[in-house]
Amino acid sequence: MKRRLHTFIGLALAVFLSWPDTSHYFAQGVITSAPWTGTWAASPDVTGDPGFNNQTIRHIVHTSIGGTAARLTFSNLFGAQPVTLGDVHIARRASGARTIAGTDKPVRFNGQPYVTIAAGGTVQSDAVAFEVPALADLAISFHVPSKTPPRSTGHMQGLQDNYIAPGDVSADTEFKAGVVNAAGEQSYYFLTAVDVMNAAATGAIVTFGASLTDGFASTPNTNRRWPNRLAERLNRAGMTVGVLNQGISGNNLFTDSNGQAGLTRFARDVLGQTNVKWVIISDDAVNNLISGDPPAAQRIMDAYQQLVWQANQAHVMAVCSTLTPIEGLDAWTPDIENTRQTVNAFLRDQKSSGCDAVLDQAAALGDPPGSGNSSAFVRLYNSGDDLHPNDAGMQAIANAADLSWFSALPRISSASACGRLSMGEGMAMGGSLPACSGNVQLNVQGDGYLVAVLNGTAIWSSKVSGTPGVELRMQEDGNLAMYDSNGAMVWQTRTNVPGSYALIQKDGHLVIYSPQGTALWSSAG
Repeated sequence: MKRRLHTFIGLALAVFLSWPDTSHYFAQGVITSAPWTGTWAASPDVTGDPGFNNQTIRHIVHTSIGGTAARLTFSNLFGAQPVTLGDVHIARRASGARTIAGTDKPVRFNGQPYVTIAAGGTVQSDAVAFEVPALADLAISFHVPSKTPPRSTGHMQGLQDNYIAPGDVSADTEFKAGVVNAAGEQSYYFLTAVDVMNAAATGAIVTFGASLTDGFASTPNTNRRWPNRLAERLNRAGMTVGVLNQGISGNNLFTDSNGQAGLTRFARDVLGQTNVKWVIISDDAVNNLISGDPPAAQRIMDAYQQLVWQANQAHVMAVCSTLTPIEGLDAWTPDIENTRQTVNAFLRDQKSSGCDAVLDQAAALGDPPGSGNSSAFVRLYNSGDDLHPNDAGMQAIANAADLSWFSALPRISSASACGRLSMGEGMAMGGSLPACSGNVQLNVQGDGYLVAVLNGTAIWSSKVSGTPGVELRMQEDGNLAMYDSNGAMVWQTRTNVPGSYALIQKDGHLVIYSPQGTALWSSAG
């Protein structure tokens, strides 16, 4: 895990957004209100660039979840003077620096094409109506009109080719004048987050750590970091959960070396993310063990408890990762190994650690696989440096995550009474709601359709008047609606009486009742 020393200035502004009414997102083409969730992020640090001057930067970002609109966050957190950028464009990527014709949309800041970011500051763009696909590449292009100082705020070693061209060519589909970042860092500059509007999203997972989380030693330009692989698993399971990578290669818990100390940046990089509901606290402590002055096990355990406490105070579920094997490194000693094993035993004992769940990376990567106490990597997963997993190892970490940790719908409580969905309640794909009596239930099937089942036989399905979805919600406006994975409404009852509720009856009929008990809609027709 490489070392760089930086001087850090500025403070982060953590913006927490409320859950607005989602019945209408657009009015005459203007976005009025929206539920936002992060789909991509990169933890800010100081890059090695020589500065920019009248150039266009085109960044390639890989989404975790999709949406019907997007907004972007740019940061000058570690800058010593203001930075101006603008003519920002978002588009679907074709290949290389090329974008798909017809997908390009301009992005504004309070209606203006350019914005100046104060030293230490962060700005968020206006929302832009844009169909964001899940697990896809976006091209984010922006013009830097005037000279900037070297060492911008950004993210080093992003493992993704990004492109720089002279002049203002943000809207150029071909980007013919663009070249792969000459610095060879595969870095991101200024851009730190992409959020999407998605009514079906249940929240975002932040993966917090160092180079194992950042993806170091995975194949560049292929999105084979374990957070990407986790996003793929969630997508295949029909779960609309964002995954935000906040790993910084070389980062550690206690000192400002390769990013601010983990204990310092946690509030900004984790709790400040949009709609964060879960955090996976990963590999920062590994760097502390191999730093040349390894801390005692108790200090590391105290740090984990501090991070878990901060997460829980913010109503974020904390998943703790065990520390991966490191025998084979020059820095490895039996004493360091004893510290690692002590910390891992503590993390696995959730009553002692306070961790809400444990991602046992040590067991996933140890030799043999599943050996939680192994001191060395299994050969199949070793990139060759005895520290970082290869692509197969990244997949093994993602596979070790229990998706049930992320299956809860934090914004939708369980049904308040048998057979009934009250305001704000709902079900995700695979969910089932039994009626109060009889062999009757309402299911959101694996194929994405809502089905009423009587005595084992489907007697009604939303398939007759809708397309597949991933989440059913009884909205505050009284409308029972189904959403697809991008947050687009695909089926609804059109019962706009606030306070109404849905009931699956013992006769198998799904009925929407007003607060006064009047039937407003029925699956019986």
